[in-house]
Amino acid sequence: MNANVQTNEANIVNGLNVDDLFALVEGVKGDVSKATTRWRVATSWQGQTRSRAEVEGFSIGGQEVSRRFTIDIDEPCELGGSNRFANPQEHLIAALNACMTVGYVAQCAIRGITLESLEIDTEGEIDLRGFLGLDPQVANGYESLHYTVRIKGSATAQQFAEIHEAVMATSPNVYNLANAVALKSTLVVG
Repeated sequence: MNANVQTNEANIVNGLNVDDLFALVEGVKGDVSKATTRWRVATSWQGQTRSRAEVEGFSIGGQEVSRRFTIDIDEPCELGGSNRFANPQEHLIAALNACMTVGYVAQCAIRGITLESLEIDTEGEIDLRGFLGLDPQVANGYESLHYTVRIKGSATAQQFAEIHEAVMATSPNVYNLANAVALKSTLVVG
């Protein structure tokens, strides 16, 4: 083998290219304008309680990135729907779980920890008296969500505890659900 030839094999841990992840971190450290991301979803009514959310892209560091996805949403028959798709609450919880999953995978990868399995189960209760406007004293959403993380891999229990704390401290959707997010609406009629 020629000593002058170098191979650039990617440093892949848990399916993530760790070198790319560190490059992203260093890029944002070096230029704060690369840190801003903007996410957009447009939702349209599809009849009954069904809706379709469409993703066309997002921006990162001022650069537009095209992505095309649709997410169909419905309600169970018991809540007036046709039960064809997961409902908004299930999508909300799925988004929380997925965001935490990304955090665990990335936190493990940058530490060189190989995951064998990762499962997150989340549940919460909503009292329909609030949603239906029957009792103004009853919250119309979750008062709390409880989640259990089951993780297994090449780390010690202490390392996984540190990773758990890092995920709780950095997950955007943990933040979004744990803190009040300002909602600014515009109504266009006609």
